Amino acid sequence: MKTFEFSIIASGVDPTADDFGDRFYDAGCDDALVAFQKGHTIIDFAREAKSIDQAIASAVENVCAAGAKIDRIEPDPLVNLSEIASRADLTRAAISNYAKGDRAKNFPAPVARVTSDTPLYDWAEVASWMALNKKIPAEVAISAGVLKEANIAIAAGETHLAKRLKKRAQDDAAALESAAA
Repeated sequence: MKTFEFSIIASGVDPTADDFGDRFYDAGCDDALVAFQKGHTIIDFAREAKSIDQAIASAVENVCAAGAKIDRIEPDPLVNLSEIASRADLTRAAISNYAKGDRAKNFPAPVARVTSDTPLYDWAEVASWMALNKKIPAEVAISAGVLKEANIAIAAGETHLAKRLKKRAQDDAAALESAAA
């Protein structure tokens, strides 16, 4: 088993209730720190599981069982070049060169703030590109894809994510494997 760290941002639970923390613990979030900040319930997990898809799917079900509505899962899927460098454990200059096309081809285009000084990129797309180009382990790209898929499912109102996330993990692993061959 491996420990996966992520946060679920939720709402719909009264933070002043006497059982605020206990309801999450009793629902299976005994491996998480529960806090209320900026109008949201934040549940920071350090969940042991065989895979990231299992960790996220089980955490989502536990948070829902506590009576909360899940807004999203973090870390944030939109990243700037500095955040990409941090997540990939590379220098900001190296990432900037990839993005400009100076040191590599086909770096993903920004998806938000395209015309600003701080464009934002889809971390799952960037992580996949980086894994294909041997800059990060494939596992990091697979985790990014699973997190993106979880947020898409949550936005669609889904709460039982196990099958969907497992399929995404398998599809991403197969795509990375076939591209490497």
